[in-house]
Amino acid sequence: VMSLLWQCAIVLAVVATSAANEDFNVDCEKHSIKVTWKVSPELVEHAARLFLGHCVPSTFSVLPTGEGMATFHYNLNGCAIKKRVTGKKHIYSTSLTYRPNRKPKPAAISHHIKCVYIRPEGWIPPFLIPAYGSAEGHGGLVFHMALLNEDLTGLAKSSLFPLGSFIPIWAAVDQKDHQPLLLLLEECVAATTPELQSASLVYPIITNKGCLADGKTGNSRFLPRYHPSAILLYLQSFKFALGEEVYIHCKLVAWDPEVFDIEKKACHYIKETGEWELLDDPSQSDLCKCCDSSCKPRLKRGVDSGILRHFISSLTKLYSAVPVSTQNSQDVTIWL
Repeated sequence: VMSLLWQCAIVLAVVATSAANEDFNVDCEKHSIKVTWKVSPELVEHAARLFLGHCVPSTFSVLPTGEGMATFHYNLNGCAIKKRVTGKKHIYSTSLTYRPNRKPKPAAISHHIKCVYIRPEGWIPPFLIPAYGSAEGHGGLVFHMALLNEDLTGLAKSSLFPLGSFIPIWAAVDQKDHQPLLLLLEECVAATTPELQSASLVYPIITNKGCLADGKTGNSRFLPRYHPSAILLYLQSFKFALGEEVYIHCKLVAWDPEVFDIEKKACHYIKETGEWELLDDPSQSDLCKCCDSSCKPRLKRGVDSGILRHFISSLTKLYSAVPVSTQNSQDVTIWL
């Protein structure tokens, strides 16, 4: 993964400021960072108090001038180096410091170090790859669902969204030994209860076997797929049950990626054209015409399928799941 990730990486910038008595150089390498720091004779005896992040020098030597040369050469994932993905860049940042006293006392000398790389085309965060992470069962289907941050580069740190903002919802299925699978959102509703009941107040989001109804009343849409076995719903937040906990109930279905019909589809409304469009093949968008009426059910084809019901809370803790397994399906509660 790393060789693919960094094969086309280009260093855009190295940000480092130097003081009058210090001279250092930063090399942003493919998998690592190398910093050489020439320090004054006064600091030579305190070489153990020189740090890159929380790492001490890899090597240290005394020069004929009496000055010291500290070399830090570490993996980008070490030394408490912070990584941030933003737009088309991967940014690694840390500090080069001299600390005569232990923390929490401040450093006597501190320089900010930053390496910036261009993100390769087609790069996908590892956690978004359907086969990434643990899988359960013996050849069975394992489903995932989560809220993402606004850059689609990681899990959301909060489940609170301003009215009108967009909520990226990611879902995927681990196909394991199955034939290739297409993940579809068959039905989604917002409700005031963690389980759908006759007394639940509900708001339809996806209806009619895969029609994103909220995209016609609001601006919700599906984002282009990066893999058939995963789907990204870009849901615009809306007024509903103000002051109450809100849950989103979704029925997820794994299906043959080569077969679409009026029951197995992902359709969203394109306001610029005033028409419904099939996410996976716009040339077959006629399958979405029933979204304004009724997509009548047909007999199911003989293909491996699985159903997952998720309940997403908007006001509780980041993530926990409690599965209850049944025949070829799972009920999972995700508190986000």
